[in-house]
Amino acid sequence: MALWGGRFSTGPDEAFKQFNDSLPFDYQLAEQDIIGSVAWAGALEQVNVLTSDEHTQLVAALNELLEEVKADPQAVATSGAEDIHSHVEAALIEKVGDLAKKLHTGRSRNDQVATDFRLWCRDTADHLLGAIAALKAEFVALAERELGTILPGYTHLQRAQPVLFSHWCMAYVEMLERDESRLQDAKARFNFCPLGSGALAGTAYPIDRQALAQGLGFTGATKNSLDGVSDRDFVVELLSCASISMIHLSRMAEDLIFYNSGEAGFIELADNVTSGSSLMPQKKNPDALELIRGKTGRVFGAFSAMMMTLKALPLAYNKDMQEDKEGLFDAMPTWLACIHMAQACIKGVKVNGDKTLAAAKGGHANATELADYLVAKGVPFREGHHIVGVLVQLAISEGKTLEELSLEQYKSVNDVFEDDVYPVLEIDACIKARQALGGTSVEQVTKAVKDAKKKLQITVRDANLDDVEDIARLIQHWATVGENLPRAKSDMVHSINEFAVTEIDGKVSGCASLYIYDTGLAEIRSLGIDPQSVVTGQGRQLVEHLLAKAKKLALNRVIVLTRVPDFFEQQRFTFCSKESLPEKVMKDCELCLRKENCDEVAMEYILKPSTRAEIPCKYVA
Repeated sequence: MALWGGRFSTGPDEAFKQFNDSLPFDYQLAEQDIIGSVAWAGALEQVNVLTSDEHTQLVAALNELLEEVKADPQAVATSGAEDIHSHVEAALIEKVGDLAKKLHTGRSRNDQVATDFRLWCRDTADHLLGAIAALKAEFVALAERELGTILPGYTHLQRAQPVLFSHWCMAYVEMLERDESRLQDAKARFNFCPLGSGALAGTAYPIDRQALAQGLGFTGATKNSLDGVSDRDFVVELLSCASISMIHLSRMAEDLIFYNSGEAGFIELADNVTSGSSLMPQKKNPDALELIRGKTGRVFGAFSAMMMTLKALPLAYNKDMQEDKEGLFDAMPTWLACIHMAQACIKGVKVNGDKTLAAAKGGHANATELADYLVAKGVPFREGHHIVGVLVQLAISEGKTLEELSLEQYKSVNDVFEDDVYPVLEIDACIKARQALGGTSVEQVTKAVKDAKKKLQITVRDANLDDVEDIARLIQHWATVGENLPRAKSDMVHSINEFAVTEIDGKVSGCASLYIYDTGLAEIRSLGIDPQSVVTGQGRQLVEHLLAKAKKLALNRVIVLTRVPDFFEQQRFTFCSKESLPEKVMKDCELCLRKENCDEVAMEYILKPSTRAEIPCKYVA
């Protein structure tokens, strides 16, 4: 049954229903819609629309539904509901009856879908940021492998000046860093929660929208209900980020397609990213790169379509906005797939250094160095440019390179030339001369590679007092969203020896502490990573560091209270019952924002058998 049927005496005909229904594509928001509904149920309990028992029933049913959706997301798409919100409500009614109908109190599908969509975009942006970081790392690794390999640089697809192949790699690292930065900025702008904006005028219930937003991991709540339900700037911005990045990927693909061609022969692509011909058995086609180049237009199309959809739409919500999803749902996975495929291409590429060097030596690519030689001799550059042009004509007429011309031939054009001209023309000298920041000299490229590697590397160390501000910032962020307990800065100063931090490019990016109780027990607390960081593995390395510290201190076991048991299972923690933990551990729960609806589980890591009479954990399934 439609959520709006009461106003109508008859239902829609089948053609309109198919035209109007969005479930065939917005089923992808199922998880986000359920997560948002759990948060809304909590908000309704706080304003006494739901009793504690009703809230408990609804949340249990929603969590059960979430597991079902995760197990078979495609089943949602074929349920026949009008949209994902109708599907979730109908499924909830089946579980808890009429109680499910109370959940929509004070909420509209307008603020609901706006929230769901932002949650989906945030999750997708995180996946994309991780993929971009991995592609950057692959380019850096290739640059390091090929440091010293010389490649002809091109302008107008004509050989221009020699560069290092590694310099070419690092050019794309620069582009990817800008792609990364744009996406991080976009994520920061759209990470505000519209839930509680109602249909357009706001909710009539005294919902604490800031707390609601923070509980969903948003920076805060949107400030205007009209804008909250109708804003789709973030869709345009994400599609813009995708389009610009796809330009970079397409340029990279075109470079590599040319380098891989029989005419150039600079590289060979791996078998796993190429295909053959059904007719010509000798062919090895760069299909992966051609598809990256081809799919760029598909992403551009989604970007253009979205801008046209939003153009001249009046406030607030209009059904036109239903067109915001299909383009983004296609463009984001396409962008992600192209990044992954680009990484596979770069990972398997083999560079033919002899071919690249031979090509770099051809085409009189050292002509600029010859002009610079004349400048060093006191000849104005513009005059030197003309002199070198005459010499290039002479070399072409005789089928020679510039370095093959005799000194007499040089002097016939200008008598400033001496024997010292020949070392200047050597290709290694051409590369070495480019010593300014950003140049292609070995020294500059080596520094660029080193700097890029440093950004990708995680340093884990014990904290010191200089880290207090950064630790406070991280703890405050995660305490605000309800993931960690708040801690006073003075407490951090006095307990700085408990903390470890991760450092990336000289900046603190994550923290965690090891709080020691008596009887050989310790707890990992305050684990948090900078939400803007895209470098993965920081949480794992912090846990490993603290476990190693606990072992050195001869502790018996380390415990955690967590909402992410999967992560700690990967670190070889096992489940245990909260009842087995000392009272000192559980008293801190009184400070937790979620103490009334605690969903944390207890887990432990055994370092050595206990020698004291403490109550062991009881393992649970």
